[in-house]
Amino acid sequence: MTDKVAIVTGASSGIGEATARKLRTQGFTVYAAARRVDRMAPLAEVGIRPVRVDVTDDASMVGFVEQVVAESGRVDVLVNNAGYGSYGAVEDVPLDEARRQFEVNVFGLARLTQLVLPHMRRQGSGRIVNISSIGGKIYEPLGGWYHATKFAVEGLSDSMRMELAPLGIHVVVIQPGAIATEWSGIAGQHLLATSGQGAYADQAERAAAFFMADPTGQASPPSVIANAVAKAATARRPRTRYAVGRGAKPILAARRVLPDRAFDRLMDAVLRNLSRVATRQAARERRLADQRG
Repeated sequence: MTDKVAIVTGASSGIGEATARKLRTQGFTVYAAARRVDRMAPLAEVGIRPVRVDVTDDASMVGFVEQVVAESGRVDVLVNNAGYGSYGAVEDVPLDEARRQFEVNVFGLARLTQLVLPHMRRQGSGRIVNISSIGGKIYEPLGGWYHATKFAVEGLSDSMRMELAPLGIHVVVIQPGAIATEWSGIAGQHLLATSGQGAYADQAERAAAFFMADPTGQASPPSVIANAVAKAATARRPRTRYAVGRGAKPILAARRVLPDRAFDRLMDAVLRNLSRVATRQAARERRLADQRG
């Protein structure tokens, strides 16, 4: 496997960092791409090659793929992990921000895929692994634009899977559930900044309380996603989708069997309950901090 080459985007933290490390242990030459190249110094210490890449900058992506091919001669696996969650009521989110989320979560993924495909076609093999979310199949209030991007990733991946299969290239979707990364905290901050005042403030406060804490204390570590990516990258015949992480499989199963209105009620009840748990947890932590102070 020492001649296999993998690219992982969004590799400066969380799922991307864990995936880069896992693929390296599997024998891949790994290129770790992210804007925050300084945060990838620990990856370089284990033989991973960090490169500053902005998936909203076409020249940055073109130069990056050219560098990988010039240095390593091939691209075997592309893990499209770069993305973020910008939450807020559809009425409140500026369209410029909505467009930016599509640029990062969808168009950056699509453009980097376009750039590696000629090399994979020439090889007659390759894997495109797209990090989606259970949010590509379900929905929640105040997450319209984020869910729209992930629904788009799911549809784009399905179409690519069919058109690339005759060329020996597999397309795989990873659907994370609750994962312990900085994603949730960032999403909660965006939510409060966007809809923390006005008509949606009550909903925003409840949702942010959930996002900015792990109310169950049991969110899965990023390594569970990295392990799924490694399976997708190395299996002779990978599955089309891997739903992994806390809650992923039962939530997706509920969505498949429940009518829309029933699922609406289920999601509302779950979010309200988790918000209450998170609020109580935050209150306990404040009391403990006061006692220590």
